[in-house]
Amino acid sequence: MKKIWQYNNKVEMSIIEHLIELRERILFAFSIFCLITIICFMYIKNISYLLQEPATGIKFLQLAPGEYLFVTIKIAISLGIILSSPFIIYQIICFILPGLTNKEASYIIPTLIGSIILFFIGLFFSYKVLIPAALSFLITYGSDIVEPIWSFEEYFNFILLLLFSTGLAFQIPILQLVLGIFNIYSSEKMLQYWKYIIFISTIIGAVITPSTDPITQICMTSAILLLYFSGIILLKALNK
Repeated sequence: MKKIWQYNNKVEMSIIEHLIELRERILFAFSIFCLITIICFMYIKNISYLLQEPATGIKFLQLAPGEYLFVTIKIAISLGIILSSPFIIYQIICFILPGLTNKEASYIIPTLIGSIILFFIGLFFSYKVLIPAALSFLITYGSDIVEPIWSFEEYFNFILLLLFSTGLAFQIPILQLVLGIFNIYSSEKMLQYWKYIIFISTIIGAVITPSTDPITQICMTSAILLLYFSGIILLKALNK
């Protein structure tokens, strides 16, 4: 039994045709992911040097047989997911776009694009600001007592956690736009609770940043507050 789906552009497709299109887009997205992952693995030595750059003066050890091999595979897969995410989201947009009204498309597509841009800005901010500040504190703290020699796997897990948590924290304006567009929470109410937001931002900044130094936490808290108030301004402009 065929179910006919009719879109706004009057194009009719059966559910079988939808499944075929979905399969093609999944295969294309997976192919892009595999291609990027393979390229990253081919240049894994350069990428490893790039990841070690914030930790200047640290000697890394391989504490288990094959540790470096498994870590490089993890790095390549993680980068494959991150770098292929715009292509994957593009395939999602192309698949759902025919079923959306013009009003829905005008909200959803800019929101998804903005989410990607903010995520990569969060990664850049974490790599250039948070990670160097956190590592600087961790390296200097107790350096006159113990020599800092780290496991490369544990170091990469630390970097990956900080990168992803910061990228997710930069989605705050997107969450505010969604709440505002669906009239769940207005920009006026968001502004009224600014005192609580400062307190919550401080807690989030302390949780996201693994180091205990105040500089890193202040940077993260300031970034969250800036994103929150930017989301309010953007929502007010959108309402007007």
